[in-house]
Amino acid sequence: MLRVLAFSAAMVASTAVFAQNIATVNGKPIRKAQEDAWIEQMKKQGQQDSPQLRQQVKDQLIQREIFMQEVAKRGLAEKPDVKMQLELQRQNALIQALMRDELGKQPITEEQVKAAYEEQKKATGAKEYKARHILVESEAEAKDITAQIKKGAKFEDLAKKSKDPGSAQRGGELDWAGAGAYVKPFSEAMVKLDRGQMTEAPVQSQFGWHIIKVDDVRDAQFPPLEQVSQQIREALAQQKMAAFADQLRKSAKIQ
Repeated sequence: MLRVLAFSAAMVASTAVFAQNIATVNGKPIRKAQEDAWIEQMKKQGQQDSPQLRQQVKDQLIQREIFMQEVAKRGLAEKPDVKMQLELQRQNALIQALMRDELGKQPITEEQVKAAYEEQKKATGAKEYKARHILVESEAEAKDITAQIKKGAKFEDLAKKSKDPGSAQRGGELDWAGAGAYVKPFSEAMVKLDRGQMTEAPVQSQFGWHIIKVDDVRDAQFPPLEQVSQQIREALAQQKMAAFADQLRKSAKIQ
């Protein structure tokens, strides 16, 4: 009787262990916990748990196990270049975990997102400008181009001489933008111009000398907060992580 009971208990235990596996590959089990963990990650990405999804995950786990057994046979994990790649991947995963942990301590708040949105609106300004410019190396050249335009030469034609290759091919045309999108000397001169006006004298910036013309002005087209909140949140998170990295570096003893 004792033998029968012991055999029955062993069978129950074996069945329970088998139930924890979703498959075996050459005798090596693939645990159900692996499948569940993968399913949880996919659910976080918006997928729904279903028999079809679990079958896909099971097939992937089986294929991965087949590959890993072949890797072991060939001893690839011991190769120096593979070891280095694995170490880099391990470091990347841990650094990402560190960043998530740090962000989790002080998450980006809705108030911070809204404040950043308002700050960006203020920096952009209430108006947007459709401007053109010609950028050259010297003040003398800029003055000469300005004189030619005043005598009747076309701004668009002379813009081909501009150092700014992108706008030069479009007659000096720039995209619609607020004053905050430009360097200060450029924006200060631009906002003083009415539609159709050009700067009387060249404007110097760190890039060279500009002749600026305003084609049109309109009220700023700023997207609603709901449309850009995720982008702002991500930008704030990047800023926070950059500050965190800088703080750690400053406190580290580097020789």
